[in-house]
Amino acid sequence: MTELTNLGVAAIRDGVRDGAFSAREVAEAFVANVAKAKTLNAFLVETPDHALAAADAADAARAAGETLKPLAGVPIGMKDLFCTKGVPATAASLILEGFTPPYESTVSGKLWDAGAGMLGKLNMDQFAMGSSNETSAFGNVISPWRRNDGGNAALTPGGSSGGSSAAIAARLCPAATGTDTGGSIRQPAAFTGISGIKPTYGRCSRWGTIAFASSLDQAGPMARDVRDCAIMLENMAGFDARDATSLQLDVPQWEAGLSSDLRGKRVGIPKEYRVDNMPAEIDALWQQGIAWLKDAGAEIVEVSLPHTKYALPAYYIIAPAEASSNLARYDGVRYGLRDLPEGAGLQDMYAATRAAGFGPEVKRRIMIGTYVLSAGFYDAYFTQASKIRTLIARDFDNAWASCDLLLTPTAPSAAFALGDKTDPLAMYLNDVFTVPSSLAGLPAMSVPGGVDAAGLPLGLQIIGKALDEQGVLNAGLALEQRAGFTARAEPWW
Repeated sequence: MTELTNLGVAAIRDGVRDGAFSAREVAEAFVANVAKAKTLNAFLVETPDHALAAADAADAARAAGETLKPLAGVPIGMKDLFCTKGVPATAASLILEGFTPPYESTVSGKLWDAGAGMLGKLNMDQFAMGSSNETSAFGNVISPWRRNDGGNAALTPGGSSGGSSAAIAARLCPAATGTDTGGSIRQPAAFTGISGIKPTYGRCSRWGTIAFASSLDQAGPMARDVRDCAIMLENMAGFDARDATSLQLDVPQWEAGLSSDLRGKRVGIPKEYRVDNMPAEIDALWQQGIAWLKDAGAEIVEVSLPHTKYALPAYYIIAPAEASSNLARYDGVRYGLRDLPEGAGLQDMYAATRAAGFGPEVKRRIMIGTYVLSAGFYDAYFTQASKIRTLIARDFDNAWASCDLLLTPTAPSAAFALGDKTDPLAMYLNDVFTVPSSLAGLPAMSVPGGVDAAGLPLGLQIIGKALDEQGVLNAGLALEQRAGFTARAEPWW
């Protein structure tokens, strides 16, 4: 029998249904892998009992001849940004240390209702602010990948969903939840050789998900392949009256609609994504991706997104502004950390708690956000960034007149060594290809396309029209089939 931890979501689901193995066997295999991989620091909390209980429920339902739930027998990882009833949720920040939600986020609740079990809460950049998983208050996640050219430095798994990407790549779970504000599903997926999709803004409820930037945050799945992402997304998406931004639409059957036949589809290549000093390997993969989509039947056209160059500056005004507002609630009064110096008043407690609880990157973004929202600078910065956001969305709308999808690289490099990027601006450039579609609220997906000279994964990004997750998944499937990506991180942990 194939080692169970090498199986993805679809294979586990179908194997449990068919009786090829029990859900309990699957859960025990992944629980054992999680326990053996503490070096990676991917999990902040392990919940083997949750995974085993869900597995036992699936096996009991099958033994009773009942119809199994869509994810029966599938254990997953949960990014620590999602509140999970009775299980600590910290957003990888000291300021939430000791907080155990008495309620369940909509996304996690939907997954449990679908029969999935939870292996644990996954490490991440603090409050999802970061691109390398180095801002977690509980230590870096280490990628399971290593360079094959003699370099042995610990590598980033990407961020902010670095615990999710590392856990999937290391076979600690077959799939995991992620969140994407400016690329935090797609960039870590590219760095670790897995797939991940950010759906249209509003497809997945944000209720019970710890907020970073509310107009940008969107939950999505990360998994080994495109089909598994489609299965996960079907069970995460759906209208939620508790989220004012939730889309009141039926959830499509994305798995059933998968097709790699792209005949009749036009794929745009945005000329502005050819950035200065792009590594030759990234450009070569992009050209290969174009050839693969042509082979799938797509017509390739060049398009222009003229305001792309303003996307990063606009994002790093809008996102910190929203973060400064959202994170004002962490004050030491109601929950989480409280730092109360002797003789301190209320304002002193606020200051001491926030100074002790927030990490440097979170403080930086709060300060930037507070500055751009201040009375003297609101119009000069936040208003202008909001206007740019509108122009970026309009660029995409104009591009759809000549194409159905866009193909770009996912990230401007392969995974880099932890500690390599100490300049915040250099770190922010990791999001150069992913931020524009986030500002426009569009669905976008990364699939692994190949490796660089050091054997590290490189990803290709598909961007689609609003609500066209099916088109994005289908193009991702076409790339996946032609790339034939089989490289994997060899265990060293």
